[in-house]
Amino acid sequence: MSAARKPTDGLLARVNFPLYAIEMLTSRHVLVAGGGGASKTGVANGFEIYEIYHDGEKYVADEVIRHETGPSVVMNCAVKNDEKRTLLMAGQESHCQMYLVNTIIDAGDYNPTTPISNKTDQEGVRKRRSISQQRPLPVNAPTATTTTGGDSKKTDDGKPAPSAPRKQIRFEIKTADSVQTDFTEAEPLQRVVRISANGRLMATGGMDGHLRVWNFPKMTLASDIAAHTKEIDDLDFSPDSKHVVSIAKDGLGVIWSINPDKESKKLVWNPPANCRYLLKRCRYGLVEGVKDKFRLFTLANPFAKSGKAKGLLQQWDPDAGRLTGVVEIDESLAALAVRDDGRFVAIGTMFSGSVSVYIAFSLQRVLHVPNAHAMFVTGLEFLPVTNFDGPAITGDTEAAVLSISVDNRICVHSLPYRHSLPAWVAIIAIICILFLTFCFCSYVGL
Repeated sequence: MSAARKPTDGLLARVNFPLYAIEMLTSRHVLVAGGGGASKTGVANGFEIYEIYHDGEKYVADEVIRHETGPSVVMNCAVKNDEKRTLLMAGQESHCQMYLVNTIIDAGDYNPTTPISNKTDQEGVRKRRSISQQRPLPVNAPTATTTTGGDSKKTDDGKPAPSAPRKQIRFEIKTADSVQTDFTEAEPLQRVVRISANGRLMATGGMDGHLRVWNFPKMTLASDIAAHTKEIDDLDFSPDSKHVVSIAKDGLGVIWSINPDKESKKLVWNPPANCRYLLKRCRYGLVEGVKDKFRLFTLANPFAKSGKAKGLLQQWDPDAGRLTGVVEIDESLAALAVRDDGRFVAIGTMFSGSVSVYIAFSLQRVLHVPNAHAMFVTGLEFLPVTNFDGPAITGDTEAAVLSISVDNRICVHSLPYRHSLPAWVAIIAIICILFLTFCFCSYVGL
């Protein structure tokens, strides 16, 4: 395994409540969620939205809006964008709460000196003036998402041309439907929610061990599978929306087919050193350049820390239910993310708060950030590279992953770009060198 490249960046933003969930809301906006719980500790519950951009030297985050959720902490969430709106599904105790996140573009009348209220309105939304509204935007800032205007141009006589009307994107958050997703008698709690890539299904799992699949966005129950005997830790849909994988504290990992609902494959392997392992996280990933082919990644931790047992990053062939690669890590693992193009995988650790990035196909570590957080990493999210709603964030980095923790910090970790010549350039260079060598040898009579 080659040495990881030197990490860059670090602290991106700090909030005043513990963070448990992170999702990209748009190509440039990230949503983080959490809170202090129902007890009256003075720590708020809710979520915040930040705009991310690269200023030419580093990644920068501007707070856009904050929404407080009263006594209900947001422990997990999922986001789905369509052409008309963005839907946010938030796990709040035993229920899954839907929020409508409407995008509003202000054109022409934007005034950067207009104050934005810091007070909370009747729906729990507190709007703050973002940093990008308090100062001129840098040259490389994403003007298409927060403020937009024409480049500095000149008329034929050399005078500055009138700039185009400036535009500002802001968000309006409205509370919509809610549905109970866990029915444990003692303390019902939704542990995870995921939305399929085609946007037609939602899957939830909680303390009762049931995998429930819902018609989305209607949130009517499509199927109820008694998948596990203990609480579900994680779920994920396959990229083709035909399967969903579930892992739980009963030690099982199962791939389920959808329509009809039935067990497709069990994730079975021989643990090292005869140690019992429990799966912790699961994520599907695309295989670059191969249509309709996917990888499945899981994290596994030793059931009881003893001896030299280590945490595992695992790669699976989901079609065969076969383990195809394993990386051992010196501590237990807590968070997992796969980039939208399937090229990179990121993991976060449980005790040291470290973050690492691996190449997906080879599981070679290319970035390691020790002690990125003071406490365990609760969530990871790659900055997208597929432009699903606008231009991706650019910078001189090959990849960038955001991390959150209960230490209230949002951090960014960048993988320096590997500057290398394309293969065709290298081939042409070799041919030219050989030709010049032949000419030289002919000239000197060799």
